[in-house]
Amino acid sequence: MAGGPPVLLGLRDAAMAGPVPAGPLPAWATNKLGGTADWVPAVRAGPPRCARCGRALLLLVQVYCPLERGPAHRALHVFACAAPRCWGAARSWKVLRSQYSQAQDEQSRDKQESNFAAKDWCEDADDWGACDGAEPPACASLELLGLKEAVSSEVECASQLQQLHLCEPAHGPAPQDTHPAASEEIAMAVAESAPVFQPFYINVVDEEDYMGLLDTDHADKLLKEYQQRECVDLEQMMSESFAGEGGNEKYEKSEVKSWDYTFHKFMKRISMCPEQILRYSWDGQPLFITCPPANLDRDIPACSNCGSSRVFEFQLMPTLVSMLQSDSDLSVEFGTVIVYTCERSCWPTNHQTPLEEFIFVQEDPDQRLFK
Repeated sequence: MAGGPPVLLGLRDAAMAGPVPAGPLPAWATNKLGGTADWVPAVRAGPPRCARCGRALLLLVQVYCPLERGPAHRALHVFACAAPRCWGAARSWKVLRSQYSQAQDEQSRDKQESNFAAKDWCEDADDWGACDGAEPPACASLELLGLKEAVSSEVECASQLQQLHLCEPAHGPAPQDTHPAASEEIAMAVAESAPVFQPFYINVVDEEDYMGLLDTDHADKLLKEYQQRECVDLEQMMSESFAGEGGNEKYEKSEVKSWDYTFHKFMKRISMCPEQILRYSWDGQPLFITCPPANLDRDIPACSNCGSSRVFEFQLMPTLVSMLQSDSDLSVEFGTVIVYTCERSCWPTNHQTPLEEFIFVQEDPDQRLFK
């Protein structure tokens, strides 16, 4: 927190209902959960498949996250297998990164996107997918995704959303077809037939704004429920007294197991904003739900493209599990899913397929009771 990279929290916003008219914000620059993947221009990809069972993976989140030091639009897509036996397997998850350079943007984007520019969202930007500073009053994504107060009227919010976003079904995984009309028809047919999680917009807030709003009652309730399921000593867990971050954390000596301590720390931190479904902090520190392997840092593979180290970028939170809705009774369960990406955010010249990054999955501690 203090002195480190800022932490931004993703919250579920309004449902994405289509069709809606095209607006100034491209579909690939929309932060969302569920639905189908919208790839940046010049990038094509088929639906990834589970390396464990072969099923098509479902999109969990799409995050638009350009970086200040790179002249690129940048998006990350996280996919998972809905088969229960695959939930905890790393091979059943994929995170794909795709980028689109400003030079390409100027050459090929149409007039509807001509005023859209990438901005850093971790240091100088106030939102995910910030608009060009040349027209701040008309910055649509700032109203939807920025660190502003939520609109007071649901009708006004719905009206803004419909003006800002493209029709969801028209932007499924792009087929390998050079004819735009045919591609659109095929994409729509695939989107209609393949099961997906219901899409919702993702809004963003700064965790710093929640620091003075710690809901200890909510944290205590969750911990008591956890105690009953795990048969752990709540008094020992609650005897820990936190006095700061990092090396300043102190707790009374006890025989509390390390994974109990880690879980308590996790629950205490997220109790400031229990509805968070995503935590973003480029090159920051993840929040583990159970004690991670001692050698995790050494086991994170280098970038397969340039060989650079990978850094933490964001993680999915357990609240997301209950928000994944579908008409096909699909579900995915996890404790937290942590995404590490290339620290250089490399991108080969004229590359047309997403680059795979590293994902680390921690199961919900409760799942151990059923195995």
